Amino acid sequence: MPYTARRMFELLEPICLVTFFADECNEELAALGHRTYWDGYFASRAAPLGRVPAEVVHAAFYSFADGEAARHIPSAWETIPPEASVAARERGSAASLRRILGDELAHSPGLVRAADLTTKAAANAPTEGRVMYAGMRTLAVPSDPVARLWHSATVLREHRGDGHIAALVGARIGGTEAHILTALELGIHPPESFGRVHHLPKERLASVMEGLRERGLVDSEGRFTDVGRETKQRIEDLTDELAAPPYQALSPAELDELIAQLEPITARLVAAGSK
Repeated sequence: MPYTARRMFELLEPICLVTFFADECNEELAALGHRTYWDGYFASRAAPLGRVPAEVVHAAFYSFADGEAARHIPSAWETIPPEASVAARERGSAASLRRILGDELAHSPGLVRAADLTTKAAANAPTEGRVMYAGMRTLAVPSDPVARLWHSATVLREHRGDGHIAALVGARIGGTEAHILTALELGIHPPESFGRVHHLPKERLASVMEGLRERGLVDSEGRFTDVGRETKQRIEDLTDELAAPPYQALSPAELDELIAQLEPITARLVAAGSK
């Protein structure tokens, strides 16, 4: 099942990424009145949690630096209801998928079947300890197949994300530290130049790097040590293990069918860069 979870992540992630890479979602959120990309991001992604304070969003998202959530929550909801933001995210993401996939794929029986099986998996895992997943599970499942595929892929993405956070907490790796380890895994050097963290204060980044050196995870040049590489791999392996439960709802034949139906969809999205 961990292998299955990794394979499903590879197939479903490009579906989810249209939310962040394509134009339609941001255009829908801007039309509501969100002033910036990040206003729309925080408002729409956190919306399933309800009108929680910034501290709760910060905890649930995990990977953002101190104060980043508070720049957008709750101000992004003061004039735009959370329900409107999450609906706009769904509309824009589904529109991106239809455009990228084209009429033939978007209206194909294979996509309908992929949406049905993805939804079956997404609706059949325990919610305990899965804050973002539980929030997404409270939303109505769209009837339109393209929107349903995006919705259920995103539900599974949040399920996996909750498990990834659990793995990071268990390894005592904070959100900024996690980005540094990801940068190193991607071959980015210096890792402080990674797009997810490069904007942070230099003093903050220096403190994070020093902490990783003290723990033996990076060397004096800011590169992986063997211990650091092994730690990163253990986190990824545990993430795959914790992401497996939804797929236990599918029979082996259904899993094989889902993978086969998703492959051409994912290939089209990967070729387009999900945008």
